[in-house]
Amino acid sequence: MKVIAHRGYSGRYPENTMLAFEKAVEAGCDAIEMDVQLTKDGEVVVIHDERIDRTTDGTGFVKDYTAGELQRFNAAKLFPHITEFQHIPTFDEYCSWAKQAGIETNIEIKTGIYYYEDIEKKTLDIIRRHGLEDKVMFSSFNHVSLIRIRELMPEAVCGALIGKMGIGNAGYYCSVNGFSCYHPDYEGLTREMVENCRQYGIRLNVWTVNSMEGLEQLRDWGCEGIITNYPGVAKRWLLGGEK
Repeated sequence: MKVIAHRGYSGRYPENTMLAFEKAVEAGCDAIEMDVQLTKDGEVVVIHDERIDRTTDGTGFVKDYTAGELQRFNAAKLFPHITEFQHIPTFDEYCSWAKQAGIETNIEIKTGIYYYEDIEKKTLDIIRRHGLEDKVMFSSFNHVSLIRIRELMPEAVCGALIGKMGIGNAGYYCSVNGFSCYHPDYEGLTREMVENCRQYGIRLNVWTVNSMEGLEQLRDWGCEGIITNYPGVAKRWLLGGEK
């Protein structure tokens, strides 16, 4: 079962920052999950919320700032005891680092509130420029974005993100839409859903798993991956619990 670091090592470091990504790799994660949005000047940047208020010392929407303007804000607002300043990374910066680190990446396309123009193409262009096609997968709550990704890159691995309610017949749904993975909320996942995905050959990467109970249950169910805020803890437990 792969350990996927949710927004990097976000349980202990400022989420979606280079520091959180570096610490996740140091902790032995198998992959990193991160989020991309578009700036006013059309640059792909790494941040979870459409607004910058929660995680930075700025205010307003990502789409209303240029990439240069965004990098002036402190993305370590929630972790002042860890670091004085972390900038909002560009996706190009992240990919340059990921290429050197050799790490796999789960890229969440954030098109749930704003459908950013050409975000899928812009994201793929950067991935191709860095030669990371075989090191990435894509997820989104907006499944239209995943369909667009596959139109532009037919070999792309895509995972349908779903909230707590889940989706009936998820394995079939993913298979007919060309999604090889299902990314459900752990709190709504049942054994029946897992078995339905198995029936259609769909892999499961489950979020956000931060408890020992969750780790044990998903390992027993044979899920392929867990997305967690504490990749170091999860990795050590899995290595210690292997049979």
